[in-house]
Amino acid sequence: MFRPKYLTEARAVLKAAERIINYRRDIATPDLIEQAKTRSAALKAAMKERSEAKVKTAQAALIEVLEKIHPPQDSQMIREYAELALVVVVIALGLRTYYLQPFKIPTGSMQPTLNGVIAHRTDSEPPNPVVRVFEFLTLGRTYENVISAQDDQIVGMEPAKLNFFWDGTSIQMASGQVYRVGIERDVLRGQLGIFPGERFAQGQPIVRAYADLGDQLFVDKVSYNFVSPSRGDVFVFKTNQIAGIAVGPEGYSEHYIKRLAGLPGDVLQIRAPNLFINGKLATAAPFARVQSMKNGYHGYTNDMPNDPRMIYLGTPDGTVKVESDGYFALGDNSPQSADSRYWGFVPRQNVVGRGLFVYWPFTSHWGFVR
Repeated sequence: MFRPKYLTEARAVLKAAERIINYRRDIATPDLIEQAKTRSAALKAAMKERSEAKVKTAQAALIEVLEKIHPPQDSQMIREYAELALVVVVIALGLRTYYLQPFKIPTGSMQPTLNGVIAHRTDSEPPNPVVRVFEFLTLGRTYENVISAQDDQIVGMEPAKLNFFWDGTSIQMASGQVYRVGIERDVLRGQLGIFPGERFAQGQPIVRAYADLGDQLFVDKVSYNFVSPSRGDVFVFKTNQIAGIAVGPEGYSEHYIKRLAGLPGDVLQIRAPNLFINGKLATAAPFARVQSMKNGYHGYTNDMPNDPRMIYLGTPDGTVKVESDGYFALGDNSPQSADSRYWGFVPRQNVVGRGLFVYWPFTSHWGFVR
């Protein structure tokens, strides 16, 4: 039998109403549920009269209350996504506060165990954008290709924040030209040998290089609540109240990452390339790797006895006893590490946690920290 289109639509609305009432019964207010039942009955009555005008009026009234019980999918989806995003943010903040904290290796003091920023000059121009994006996502590699617009000279180099996430350098030229580079000033100076006073001809590269941005890892903030730090741990600590470390540029404590070499009461000595703990050669795997002088390791050093900054272990005969409430930290890249030899002990209360897992970039360091 032929059924008018308006009746077919009304029947579909009634079926939807039945599902919505059953599905949202425990969420919607009793008043809205009762209104939906009453208006469903009114629509059925209008359908029996086969009056198109009455059916459409009753149908519109029913749809009005159904949208209050179960909002249209677009707004519902937006709300659900917003709720999901809020849950994700809360979980992330909770993890960061109590369990895992992301940390970026700031310097090369732990190389080759963990990489800080490593920059290299190149002779060729950067690769095409597709390759650059791929290398950034996988290797954390960024390219710079700054060309002098005229015969010019560097007169200043200052730290600069290129955007919310990215620190770099502002290079001021004698001509007044300013170049902003996504590589930090200390790296430009120390690794690429770029300093104020250097002259460039028009068209000559000022900075043509790539920089691998360093390992990013999670720090386990839980374990040390149950077990004490162990010799050989890679650990992260705050620098406040360590007399030999200057306050950070914004007046806040910074975070350092080193190898825990000495526990309270330990007596340490360095006779290059070896580390001795309580009169015995340090044989644990992390120390043995450093002492091997293989695969990028250079051993433990104190061959700068005239360096006034080195307050502990500055000579082969020198020893230090770790204080009762502190730890002695050494970098795996001993010749290039400013560590407890220079600024003393890490107070117990400064310890943040243990380096756990390198999550980016996807190089040979990816995985659990050793």
